[in-house]
Amino acid sequence: MIIGNKNFDFKNGVYVMGILNVTPDSFSDGGNYNNLDKALYQTEKMINDGADIIDVGGESTRPGHIRISDEEEIERILPILKAIKSRFDIPISLDTYKSGVLSAAKDYVDLANDIWGLKYDPNIARVIAQMGIPCCIMHNRKEPNYTDFFNDLISDLDESIKIAERAGISKDKIILDGGVGFQKSYEQNLSVIKNTDKICELGYPTMIATSKKSVVGLTIDKKVDERTIATVATTVVGVMKGASIVRVHDIVENVDAIKMTKSIMEGKKWTL
Repeated sequence: MIIGNKNFDFKNGVYVMGILNVTPDSFSDGGNYNNLDKALYQTEKMINDGADIIDVGGESTRPGHIRISDEEEIERILPILKAIKSRFDIPISLDTYKSGVLSAAKDYVDLANDIWGLKYDPNIARVIAQMGIPCCIMHNRKEPNYTDFFNDLISDLDESIKIAERAGISKDKIILDGGVGFQKSYEQNLSVIKNTDKICELGYPTMIATSKKSVVGLTIDKKVDERTIATVATTVVGVMKGASIVRVHDIVENVDAIKMTKSIMEGKKWTL
């Protein structure tokens, strides 16, 4: 898959997406990188540490967050997207579910990362298709009303894939994400991680995005800034189950874990 000007071999490789929240209220790093200098410093650090993609988010998606207008989100992200694109040779992902925001940022975005699986904004799939960029489709629901949890999750992802196809997004531009932390119980979140291989069986590159989330905190009973090692454990499981992208805050630790895991799996030294 081509993202930006980079070729990603998702059949054989595992890649790291670095999280850059330019928000005042994200659960892990809210307020840390919501000015230009800090955002650029963190971007450079993540690239040097081994990130393959930078995922920029302008609205918090933590439970109970306050949704903001398109205009406010655009105001937050646009200067930072422009600055990253002008300074660094790395693909940029935009974490948004709003077609207006994506359209405003179209000159700087190489991948659309939609936490609503193209279902919140009826226009976003069309915009992605017009831009000709890949998209990451995440599982989510307005209410956690499941009859048969994992079969329902797969069915929901199938619906999102059909939305993408109808809009003209080709199969080779789709990435899936099981949506850990979104409208799921603790046990259901564990199930998503454990069954990453079943999501992979749908035939698309699969991303695991667990970094410092509540499922990690509830498991180890530690604060957000003490969840790096446990997050690495989810990365190892995800990679062993077939994930080809890992979305994380802490790059070095996860890069090392991926290299070690893949080397063991393949019986030889493996590099990103």
